[in-house]
Formats: sequence, C-alpha cells, structure tokens
Amino acid sequence: MRTWFRMRLVGGARFGGCDARTQGAPIAAAIGATSWGPREVRSTSRGRTEDAAARRRPRSGDSALILNRVLPRSGLVLALVLASALAAAAVSRADTPPPGDTTTTSASSTIADGIMLAGVAVGGMTADVAASTVHAAFWQPVVLRVKTTTIKLDPTVVGLSVPVDLAVAKALAAAPGTTFALRGIVDAKAVTAFVAKLADRFAKEPAPGRLLLRANKPVVIDPVVGRMLKQRMTVAALTSELMRGTRAQIALPFTFLKPAANPTAGGPVIVIRRASNLLTLYDGSRYVRQFKVATGQSIYPTPLGRFQIVVMWKNPWWYPPPDPWAKGKKPTPPGPGNPLGTRWMGLSAPGVGIHGTPEPSSIGYSLSHGCIRMLIPSAEWLFDHVRVGAPVYIVAS
Repeated sequence: MRTWFRMRLVGGARFGGCDARTQGAPIAAAIGATSWGPREVRSTSRGRTEDAAARRRPRSGDSALILNRVLPRSGLVLALVLASALAAAAVSRADTPPPGDTTTTSASSTIADGIMLAGVAVGGMTADVAASTVHAAFWQPVVLRVKTTTIKLDPTVVGLSVPVDLAVAKALAAAPGTTFALRGIVDAKAVTAFVAKLADRFAKEPAPGRLLLRANKPVVIDPVVGRMLKQRMTVAALTSELMRGTRAQIALPFTFLKPAANPTAGGPVIVIRRASNLLTLYDGSRYVRQFKVATGQSIYPTPLGRFQIVVMWKNPWWYPPPDPWAKGKKPTPPGPGNPLGTRWMGLSAPGVGIHGTPEPSSIGYSLSHGCIRMLIPSAEWLFDHVRVGAPVYIVAS
C-alpha cells in the first residue's frame, strides 16, 4: 500500500489523509505548543480565537517557506512519523473485521461418505440427488407372487407418502458412516381393500376327485385343494414393504382347505360293453383285466348307464324275479345248478347284477334276462378285486 501525506499548517492541516480538526488535532496542538513562538490571540465577534500570526493565509506554494521559518528540521521529521503511524492505524482499523466475525461457517453441499438412508447409500450425493434416489427406491412397485403368477402394486394406489426432504436435511448434517431409518405412511383402508380384492381373486373352493368316462374309458379328475388368503398377514407384510422402502417379493400366504373324500374317484372301476359282451376292470384309469360275458336278450336288455355295486354275496340263494320268464320257479339254495353260480355282485339297477353261471355256453352272447353272466372262476376272481360302491359303467358299444 502507498501512503501519501499532505500538510496544511495554516487553516486546517491534514496528516496522512486525516483532518487535523478531527483525528490530527492533538498533534497539531502539540506542534503549536512546542515549535511555534509567542502567539497573539484575540477574540472575535463570533466567539472564536485566532492566531494573529495566521491572519494572512499563505498560498499553497508558501508551505515550505513557513515550515523553514517555524519548525526546526527535527520537528518536521517527528510530525511525518506520527502522521504515518496514525494513517497506518486508521487503515488497520478499517480493514479489521468486527469482533465475532473472525471465522465464517458454510453448510456442506454434499452428504458425508458412508451415510445410509432407508437402506440407500447416499454418501457423496447432493441433497437433490439423494432425495431423488431415495424417492425412487420407495416408489418402486411391490411384487406379490402366487405360484407362477406375479402381481405388481403401484405405491400410489395405497396413498404412500414419505418425508424424504426432511430425512435428507438430517443426512446433510450427519457424521460420516451414520445410518438413518426412514418410514413412509400408507392409507390403511386402501391397503386392506387391495388385499380383499386379492383374496377374492385367488380364493378356491375345495372339490373332491371325480371319475368320468371318456371314449368308454374311465378318467380320474384329481381332487381340488381349496385355499383362502390370510388377509391380516398379507396386510402386515405389504404395509411393511411399503413403509420401509424395501422391495422383497412377497409370497402370498394361504390357508389350504382339504377336499371331501370321494371313494369312487379311485380304486376299481368296471366298464361293460353290451354290444361286444366284454367286461373290463380298471384301477382308476389304469387297465387291469378283461373278461367275456353274456348280456341281456333284446327282450330283456341289460340297462345302460352308470351304476355301482350295492351288495356282494358269496354262495348266494337265487330267488325267482316277478317276471313272466320266472313264473313257477322256486328259490334255489347255494350249490351246483344255482343260476347265480358262487358269487353275486348286485348293482344299483333293480334286479340286475354280475354273477357266475352254470351255463358257460352262453358266455359271449346276449342270452341273459338282463344280468351280466361270467364264468364261475372269472366271477370269483372279480369278486375279490372289487368292493361295494365300485362304479359300473354299462355302454352300448
């Protein structure tokens, strides 16, 4: 810095840029007291005092003359030194900040390293980037799964709101390595309503297995296990994923309902082809064995349809039916010559059954009075491989 000086000792003196009437006044007075000779002082009408020697105002060019006359050379040097010191002090005071402003503080514009916010690493990010990243994590859809089916829930459907800006502000002021939890808020009624819709969509009533006949062959339809969504558990799991910002896939929990038993859906099944005079035994839909049989005459046809075995007798008695062909006949006890042979498997069709016959020559023909005749050894074998309740299909082919 370059310091300049100008001295006016008559009128108003300036020292180092300071008016002698102000800060330089004491110095001017001191110089006047020590370096100047006797002065004549008089009072003016204005109440001011003047130095008689200063009545004549010298021109600016007369300054050196006055100094040579009035001040010794040593006094001039002293004045210059004092003026310089005062100017330096004034500049120093002007450049010195006020007390309390000696240090300045600025908020950090980025988040410290290692800070985690709701499971998201936000260290080194600005506030805007961190808020955007955390917001994106919370607004990812929640994925729910039922076996191979997935459902994606948009968080806006259940009114999710998250105080991201407040959390980011705390992260900006936190120490490195700090971990913050962040929780969102959802509309509980909206979550419950959404889960109720899921429950309706995936509900399944239990159903027993079924036995069908397709192309004259039995087909077993497996039983259906029922299921019912555990709604409270689903609401809790879904709310947790939404509020925490985590997005683990949720496997929907169910209560499974056991179907009622259907004994006819499995086990022995008999299919009788009337026109072919064939009886085939199946185990469910699996073929077991086939026999030649005799079926009813055209006047006494074997009935068509689905029936079941309702009674099974060994060594049965034969009782004449109330039909014209049996008029005058008497009941026959078990033994040789019994029209039913040694086994009787009565069907749900009235008066019709599967039995042995003492007339093996009728097998393969339509010669019976409506029943299904078998060779006695074949009837005995079949008797041991069926049960009461076993389905019997009689078809035309």
